[in-house]
Amino acid sequence: MPERIQKILARWGIASRRKAEQMIIAGRVRCNGQIVTLGDQATPGQDQLAVDGQLLQAQNRPEDLYILLNKPRGVMSTCHDPHQRRTVLGCLPSRWQRGYGLHPVGRLDADSTGAILLTNDGVLTLALTHPRYHLPKTYKVWVAGHPKQAALRVWRQGVELDGVQTRRAVVRVLRSTPEQTLLEVILREGRNRQIRRIAAQLGYPVVSLHRSAIGRLGLKSSPDSPSLALGEYRQIAKPEIEQIFQLSTLLGKLNLPQAVSENSVCGSRMIS
Repeated sequence: MPERIQKILARWGIASRRKAEQMIIAGRVRCNGQIVTLGDQATPGQDQLAVDGQLLQAQNRPEDLYILLNKPRGVMSTCHDPHQRRTVLGCLPSRWQRGYGLHPVGRLDADSTGAILLTNDGVLTLALTHPRYHLPKTYKVWVAGHPKQAALRVWRQGVELDGVQTRRAVVRVLRSTPEQTLLEVILREGRNRQIRRIAAQLGYPVVSLHRSAIGRLGLKSSPDSPSLALGEYRQIAKPEIEQIFQLSTLLGKLNLPQAVSENSVCGSRMIS
């Protein structure tokens, strides 16, 4: 039965539907040798689809990949940038940059550094970005000045942004210098530049922002191992990912399928 091509690409884990539409607009997708346009349909098993010249066939479906990157400053949390700026995908070896459908799960703004997970596993992407799953994310944040306890209490209890109260947060003072303070901030939601906006609203603008962990997934593979340096990455085995995020239990709690349906892969969202 014919389906819209972006739905097929999403179901394969090649990209979210939004990203698949962008790939189609960019002319990267062909059906039976012809460049497709938005709205075109194909019949899986009958029509030949190709992305970046690579045919989508059961026998050559990309393996599930999970890569943790310590994103450097100035790198965009996207797969492709219209202004030719460096992206998180561009931080990886060339063999992974095309044909695997890797995409970031969530985002960090360009000025921030730290942990970002890239995968082509649509089920994991859906689960970790689901609005009912408040995945904790840990940040180390240098702010200007020395926040007063009253300001920290306000931050912990929630601050109004765009007319909506933020969720409660964990905010701890780690250390300070004569001019700055290092905070540990743990969020369970992700609004656009949330930490930067709250800090500025409270009168202590962010000097630098670094994400150290996504849930229990940190930049160290073990307590005794060195942390990934900026720009470094490590590939994570599927069993480790499933254990870290308790994926089977999570899918059950969210009442989500074990396999990706045509509407399942969520788009990425800015979370700092």
